[in-house]
Amino acid sequence: MLILLPPSEGKATPRRGAPIDLDALSFPALLPARQRILDALVEHCATAPDRAAATLGLGPTQATLVEQNAGLHTAPTARADRIYTGVLYDALGLADMSPAGRRRAATRLAITSSLFGVLRPTDRIPSYRLSGDVSLPGVGAVAGIWRQCLGEVVTETLGRGLLLDLRSTTYAAFWRPPRELARQVATVRVLHEAGGRRKVVSHFNKATKGRLVRALLEEGDAPRTPGELADVLSALGWDVELGDAERHGTRVDVIVTEIG
Repeated sequence: MLILLPPSEGKATPRRGAPIDLDALSFPALLPARQRILDALVEHCATAPDRAAATLGLGPTQATLVEQNAGLHTAPTARADRIYTGVLYDALGLADMSPAGRRRAATRLAITSSLFGVLRPTDRIPSYRLSGDVSLPGVGAVAGIWRQCLGEVVTETLGRGLLLDLRSTTYAAFWRPPRELARQVATVRVLHEAGGRRKVVSHFNKATKGRLVRALLEEGDAPRTPGELADVLSALGWDVELGDAERHGTRVDVIVTEIG
């Protein structure tokens, strides 16, 4: 089973640690793309900080993020699961998971990154700012670069198991499962039900996905189909509805009645 997570916009900044070693990261086939994007980002932020701020969608009060990007080659690193923060990662709570849960996380989780493609939670990276919809001088749209190489890596890693694709729309554009892989792919939509009506609530959507992944990792089940995933989640106490198979996978709706 492979669980694809989105990154977080907000990130923790380590105060000390060795600088980035691209050769040491998981999924080594992504090294050339990682090097291209990293070098382009650092150069743009170091040589044209004002233009870089506009490229990255940063305001006047966020100039330190441009400076941070300019120093990425030598910046301190920490494990990816300590760099990425935010609602989903807070709910996932890898730091206080059981030893067995953390071992499963190390082999089943892959974090999507506009700078690194995909990462394991244990990969050491610096804090950076680069959204998935950015185009960089000299290399173009980062999504376009990842579309050229990410699919082969994810497919090889997945094998015959289930892909639980929890990426947001921006990062889903890096690679979409082909039709022949769709039967192995599940996506999750979290719906809040109140007064007989259902709607997506963004904040709670992220929190619920984090809790859901935590429960799967702690329980240890490894469903191999979307239907098996729905059964496992139901057994874990979630209100689940299995959708129809679609071009890129099968949607699993998780219904919640309380927001918190």
